[in-house]
Amino acid sequence: MAFALENDKHYTYKDYLTWPDDMRCEIIDGQVYMMTPAPILAHQNVAGEIFRQVANALVGKTCRALIAPLDVRLPRHNEADEDSDIVVQPDVMVVCDPSKLDRRGVRGAPDWVVEVLSPKSASRDQIEKRRIYERHGVLEYWLVHPTDRVLTIYRLENGEYGKPDIFVLQGSTPVSVLPDISIDWEALVPYLNDDENL
Repeated sequence: MAFALENDKHYTYKDYLTWPDDMRCEIIDGQVYMMTPAPILAHQNVAGEIFRQVANALVGKTCRALIAPLDVRLPRHNEADEDSDIVVQPDVMVVCDPSKLDRRGVRGAPDWVVEVLSPKSASRDQIEKRRIYERHGVLEYWLVHPTDRVLTIYRLENGEYGKPDIFVLQGSTPVSVLPDISIDWEALVPYLNDDENL
């Protein structure tokens, strides 16, 4: 049986839970954004290497590294999960508050989020997701541009991201909200060379 969304409906996590398991999407302010069936290998290699480095560095620590697909619900204040109209799946994230983790994924803002840009998701990651991560208190938001080999970093200060820092993907870059943790870009060079159609 075919599944169809209504164009003018405001969707919530309650709706999301009724959809087929193989339907990959995100909800941002009640609007559904369909995701590609699965990212291509180069995208997964970049996200996977970032996750590996951070997960290894966090062994034995309170903070936990997680990788997509994993639902992050961003309810407003004390809003019930089912009423939340924001459900996203960041490529890589770190959550330092264990109370935000449950069997469904993450409820509340991760401390650090990384999105690996691809042509089909770049505008959403740079505009809509940046706005909601800022609004919900993600402390540090990284946008990795594998094709251009550029990293854009937003840091939350006084409730706003402000002007981002922009770096070339070379050497290493420290994660400000995770002391003593840096991403080594040299380890990603083989994957960056395989960037066609990221």
